[in-house]
Amino acid sequence: MMIVALPLRSLRRTHCKMLMMSRALSSTSGIAIDIRQQLLSGVKTAMKTKDSITSTTIRSILSEVYAADKSAGSPVSSSAITAILRKATLRRHDSAIQFVNASRPDLAQKEHREADILAAFLPPLMSEADIDRVLNEVIAETTLDGDSRKILGQVYKTFYSKVDKSKCRRQHCKA
Repeated sequence: MMIVALPLRSLRRTHCKMLMMSRALSSTSGIAIDIRQQLLSGVKTAMKTKDSITSTTIRSILSEVYAADKSAGSPVSSSAITAILRKATLRRHDSAIQFVNASRPDLAQKEHREADILAAFLPPLMSEADIDRVLNEVIAETTLDGDSRKILGQVYKTFYSKVDKSKCRRQHCKA
């Protein structure tokens, strides 16, 4: 076994790059890094397996995430990334329906495949029973005296402090 000694200068450069990368990654929330890392590793895997549809789909999502980062001025939260993924999945399902109506089943199949690829990166949604359980806890904690709009606002504020919006189905979280 031959050990190659690297010059001290390249070791410093490598160490500095690793340090800068760890600082950049530690400044964002852990879950957002996890979703980002999943997306990045998904692109790498798709490129290694030469799956062009998967790599193109994930790259389009990453570009939307990077655009959101740029407009916010800092890395976006995990719930924002999840919202981007959900919107993109819905867009692809809508496109597939339109392609079926236009008698283009080949393009509809492609859109469904892209939606399935994106759905694999989405966290599981809460069940209606879990949402009801958390809401009942929040209502039990909240004082129900005064204006109904203020009470409802307080309930929502407490509910969303306990539950991530991106893990709830929109129709279950409406008043």
